[in-house]
Amino acid sequence: MNRVVMQTLASLGCGVMFGFGLSLSGMLDPARVQGFLDVFGVWDPSLMFVLGGAVGVATVGMLLVRVMPRPVLADAFNMPTKTQIDRPLVLGSAIFGIGWGLGGFCPGPAIASLPMGYGAVLLFVAAMVLGMLLHDRVVAKVFR
Repeated sequence: MNRVVMQTLASLGCGVMFGFGLSLSGMLDPARVQGFLDVFGVWDPSLMFVLGGAVGVATVGMLLVRVMPRPVLADAFNMPTKTQIDRPLVLGSAIFGIGWGLGGFCPGPAIASLPMGYGAVLLFVAAMVLGMLLHDRVVAKVFR
């Protein structure tokens, strides 16, 4: 099999596994996510295990990046070069957190929820795409 086919199959497999994990963990349920974020109300700590699992997987991945000469299906690792905590990073993180809290979705679970066809999911993803376009066309040019 050629490299493009291998990369496509690997990406598809990872996406299916990610979507299944999101579904299994309850991350597709906005009420559950909002319950996790409601630390002063009726707090639902169950998503702490999801976050712990995500941190564990990311830690293993970053350790592998340090010891592997190159990725299995690519020529090089594409690591971020910017390391400063600046105003755009803080503002973007705040907007992300507010959107997550209000909508009960972050981007991955929202996209995984699209096949359910719920209006709230469609609205959230449309707003997310509009925000990305706005960033690329307007905001990114201001902060260059």
